[in-house]
Amino acid sequence: MTDTDKNTRHQLRMARKKAIIDASIARAYQEKGLLLVLTGNGKGKSSSAFGMVGRALGHGMKVGVCQFLKSRTDTGEEAFFGKQARCEWHVLGDGFTWETQNRAKDIATSERGWAVAQRMLTDASYDLVVLDELTYLLNYGYLDADQVLDAIGARPLMQHVVVTGRAASDTLRDLADTVSDIADVKHAYRDGIKAQPGIDL
Repeated sequence: MTDTDKNTRHQLRMARKKAIIDASIARAYQEKGLLLVLTGNGKGKSSSAFGMVGRALGHGMKVGVCQFLKSRTDTGEEAFFGKQARCEWHVLGDGFTWETQNRAKDIATSERGWAVAQRMLTDASYDLVVLDELTYLLNYGYLDADQVLDAIGARPLMQHVVVTGRAASDTLRDLADTVSDIADVKHAYRDGIKAQPGIDL
């Protein structure tokens, strides 16, 4: 097959692909606030959510971030986004459950954090709300899952919400508009490499 033949076949294939994609775009006419769930055992769930924070701020949107469980206040994302005028950032945890080892305290902390999230979920001025590591609070029973999902479902019409964390429930997945299940293929930590600033922190 000559280069000319290859180029012709490629052009025809891409033209067919473009027609399919254009038709799909034309069918997507709805506008609504989306619920995105980023789950799975792989690295990158929170990082993906914070990428959307940057994207939203770039469009002049107002963003709220609630970091459940996590207690670190020295991460790169908080250092950067916490300085942005249209980003309200809250670290709402006492540390992961294996660090606290106190269920009653974890429940009380979760309830205080959820009050912050609830305020954002009822305020239409927030265009995007990130509920980082929320799945753990639901899976461990720290919060009432039905009440949480009802609050997310009753949020303002155009408000986007991103939920991160492992083992998202089927109910949460069903409620979501978009679900990404991030697989764990390989992780530097298992080779004894500590968390790296700019990559993990």
